[in-house]
Amino acid sequence: MSASASSRRPRLIALAAAVAAVAATGAPAVTAVSAVAAPAAPATAQVKPVPASAGHAMLLSAAAPLSTSDCQAKYQHDCYGPTQYQAAYDTAPLYNQGIDGSGRTIVIVDAFGSPTIQHDLEVFDKQYGLADTQVQVQKWGSVPAFDPKNKDMTSWAGETTLDVEYAHAMAPGAKIVLVETGVSETEGTQGFPEMMDAIKDVAAKGTGDIVSLSLGATEDTFAEQAKKAGDYHLLNNLRYGLKAANDKDITVLSASGDAGATDKMLDGKTSYTKREVGWPASDPLVTGVGGTRLYLDDQGNRLSPDEVWNDGDGSAAGGGLSRVFNRPAFQNGVSGVTGNHRAVPDISLSASPAGGAWIYSSYDPAHTGWDIIGGTSQATPMFAGIVALADQAAGHRLGNINAALYQLAESQSDDNPHGIVDVTSGDNSTSKVTGFSATEGFDMASGWGTVDGYQFVKSLAGRDDL
Repeated sequence: MSASASSRRPRLIALAAAVAAVAATGAPAVTAVSAVAAPAAPATAQVKPVPASAGHAMLLSAAAPLSTSDCQAKYQHDCYGPTQYQAAYDTAPLYNQGIDGSGRTIVIVDAFGSPTIQHDLEVFDKQYGLADTQVQVQKWGSVPAFDPKNKDMTSWAGETTLDVEYAHAMAPGAKIVLVETGVSETEGTQGFPEMMDAIKDVAAKGTGDIVSLSLGATEDTFAEQAKKAGDYHLLNNLRYGLKAANDKDITVLSASGDAGATDKMLDGKTSYTKREVGWPASDPLVTGVGGTRLYLDDQGNRLSPDEVWNDGDGSAAGGGLSRVFNRPAFQNGVSGVTGNHRAVPDISLSASPAGGAWIYSSYDPAHTGWDIIGGTSQATPMFAGIVALADQAAGHRLGNINAALYQLAESQSDDNPHGIVDVTSGDNSTSKVTGFSATEGFDMASGWGTVDGYQFVKSLAGRDDL
């Protein structure tokens, strides 16, 4: 999850021996679109965000998704679908009681979006027996026409597809609002002001309960942009969207990053040789979502405990200490781990492409079908879906859940479970930077670990009766 003020185009990694079986698709269904006028970006426009899924797509263009056992036999690789994730995160007992996110709205913010998102979601839903939903698309400002030959646009379209399909997979009854922003390819043009303006507008209009951000920029790239070490005023000037959401009790989630304990410099190519974390995940107003590696069978049963995502190729779960934010009050109970600084992530879900998620897309005519993808931008919309279930169960927005999350983790016991499942193996060392190891309790590789969705939703919503 890195950033650049220049025209950095995230790469996609093709899976060796992949079979390019292209699926035929019909014309995309009409998506409800509402244009929203955006104010001009501030004169001090900042670092340009990139999607956290960049570099984590296994390009197959398969005609249909394979089972996990077939993926293992054919590609020596795991692959999972939404029904397996629902089983792994134990959400069926909630669905059986009508807790499916109904009456709640997840807002997904992505640059450019995808012109085929409604059609692609419907294909995805049909494959996995999910109920269809109408994606409401809002264009924030001037969003250019989609160009499938533009790699920046197709990277964000892949991110959009992942975000929408897996938020819906975990909360099939929730409304999905996709806010598209018009980040261009022009040198020096930035994307964060538009995104923060869009979130501020969502807060003002009350159009969402949860905001899911599968994107970010390394904290120190803001100091690079300011041309002064330790100068983070450019970052701090962008917090207004998060503050507006917080004031309206909107939960904001953000991916903790996909480069382990470090990340890229402003050029988008060179990795820092020191520990780094990304913003907005590092913001105390945001719940930072990290990544795990799941080992599931075809039905979604765990074959072994979850580990911290680290594929050993420079791709690993982001986590560490903020240089910008002091330790917030909700982390006082883990001050022995965090010291005086904000630590991320707070919680983790599936992110490893080695045990990746099937998505369907048709935004690129030259590459249509089913692909496998991962990254903390998979974990983030999935957790957004789980929070939507909790919002529905509670009967109201839960807002910034960090204080409640830490209280639940610190107070649970075998006799008083709250659905926090510790992750105790793996680390996020990568790119020659020593990271953090998973330990019992809170750590900076997985946060508090992961969740049992059923028990977590019950506890977060205060619904012992479920």
